[in-house]
Order: sequence, then structure tokens, then C-alpha cells
Amino acid sequence: MFNTQPPLSLSKALWRGFTMRCPNCARGGLFRRYLKVVECCPACQESFSHHRADDFPAYLVILIVGHVFIPAVLFVEEVFAPAIWLQYLIWLPLLVFAAVGLLQPAKGTVVALQWQLGMHGFERSKKRREPDFVVGDQWYVAGP
Repeated sequence: MFNTQPPLSLSKALWRGFTMRCPNCARGGLFRRYLKVVECCPACQESFSHHRADDFPAYLVILIVGHVFIPAVLFVEEVFAPAIWLQYLIWLPLLVFAAVGLLQPAKGTVVALQWQLGMHGFERSKKRREPDFVVGDQWYVAGP
């Protein structure tokens, strides 16, 4: 029996991770709690126990939030020059909500990236997804 589905593209795997879904099937959830990745997908049983996201999602969130908010803060300061207490009242909650809101999708994206590239224990999963042979534009992967 052959699986004739083409391999999943990197962009699609990253999108599935960003939307906090299993990068393999997109049906199961990737998280059991806010930042705790499930041991395995409840839908397809893909194992995620060996991911190593570590601090990289937090660095990504800092990079994204910093590059979006700092120019906005500087623009508002230069154009409107509001009082400092007003700026704190506006920017601090926005920064906190943006950082907290992006942390889980960033971690899902990092886990999906590791899964797609076969990093940190995902080698067996990647080998299972690679085609055994290609005929024309049809991909064939042997086995279930």
C-alpha cells in the first residue's frame, strides 16, 4: 500500500504550528496547556515529546514585538508628545498583550519547524514522510 500524498511544504507546516495545530495532520491540538506541548497528537499520534523549543520562541516574540512597537512609540512621542503617564497607560498593556498573545503561536511555529526539518528526535518522523520513489509528479511513500 502506498501513500500518494506529496510531502508537506515548509510554509504549510509553519502555518499549522502558528495556528497551534499538529503540523502533521492539522486536526489535533499542539498544546495541552498554555506553553506545554502535547506528548503526541490526539488525532494522528505523531510524537512531540522530544521537541526542543527552549527560549527561541521568546526571542522571536521580543524581536517581533520590539520591531512593531518601538517605531510606533517613537512616532507617537515625536508627533503628539503625550505625557509619560499616558504613554505608560497605553503602551504597557498593549506590549504585554502582544507578547503573551504571540508566545504560544511562536512556540508552535518553532515546534513545527523542528518537525518539518527532522531536528531533535524528529528524524524518524521525517524519514517516514520522505518519498520512497517519484513517478512523474506523483510521490509514493511505502507503508502505512
